[in-house]
Amino acid sequence: MADQADITAMRRAVALAARGLGATSPNPVVGCVVHDASGHQVGGGWHRRAGGPHAEVHALREAGVLARGGTAYVTLEPCNHTGRTGPCAQALIEAGIARVVYAVGDPNPQATGGADTLRGAGVRVEQGLLAEEAEAVNVAWLTSVRRGRPFVRWKYAATLDGRIAAADGTSRWISSAESRADVHRLRAEADAVVVGSGTARADDPHLAVRGIEGAVQPLRVVVDTEGTAVKPGARVLDDAAPTLIAVAEDAATDLPEAVRLPRAERGLSVPALLDALHRRGVRSVLLEGGPTLAGAFLAAGAVDQVVGYLAPVLLGTGPAALQDAGISTLADAFRLDVTETVRIGPDLRITAIIKER
Repeated sequence: MADQADITAMRRAVALAARGLGATSPNPVVGCVVHDASGHQVGGGWHRRAGGPHAEVHALREAGVLARGGTAYVTLEPCNHTGRTGPCAQALIEAGIARVVYAVGDPNPQATGGADTLRGAGVRVEQGLLAEEAEAVNVAWLTSVRRGRPFVRWKYAATLDGRIAAADGTSRWISSAESRADVHRLRAEADAVVVGSGTARADDPHLAVRGIEGAVQPLRVVVDTEGTAVKPGARVLDDAAPTLIAVAEDAATDLPEAVRLPRAERGLSVPALLDALHRRGVRSVLLEGGPTLAGAFLAAGAVDQVVGYLAPVLLGTGPAALQDAGISTLADAFRLDVTETVRIGPDLRITAIIKER
């Protein structure tokens, strides 16, 4: 049974896992802490990049011979397969680990089974410690495995009365400099940043990460159904980060960055877009598009988390943060579970997940 020392160790492993956010795709973020036989921490590590050593290997290397007879705390069930690296379950066995405590079972059918392998070698195995915290830090990868599409986080900034711009179209800046800096953190954690043609025309956005040392630049995606919004010389076409322009199958465009997708009733097929991104290794999407694109994603059931930056500003008129999402009556409304509220400078950042409908 877990005691306070176990909880402290696993919480440290979760914190280590978070250090890999934005750098490990298409692999999960994982953290590992190793205690020696007397209960002292002797190793710690996290999965730093796809193709590199897993968290358990980093932690075992740091622990060395002190791992023998000790306990390993891992945020995700140790893998049981050989890919670009060897199976972590076998590495733990060879290191002489006597007990493994992991938070979340591995839903990937190619990698699961590590717990059974460990038990078969006489290792004591326990599951579920701080599972909710470990799920939260690894939600993008877990969602991608369970649903077969990228995790989608919709981010928007609005006034307190829900406006994203004034009646004359001015919108810079509704949110504070602190909130805008925080958005770059969200970009750095994502594999792809997605906007629509309206945002491309109005803002000529750059979409790359700025101000975060060592960040892996996400794929910049513009949903430009007719292939007319992204012009030569657009900021999104520079070499700061890779770019993909999603256009309709019959769009008259010769953009070399274009991927052609089927049309939907409004714009492009959201499931087809997410499938195309998933096949490219994208496991997490930051949706920064305007109200039309956000409505299309919600109508398609393709938003997992909402992050809203609410500024202490009132406008009274101007476009709302969300347009048609296929809702015609209150009974059909998307209900949210608020998971966090934080002050960011003068603004309020609200994070929520979509309840099952």
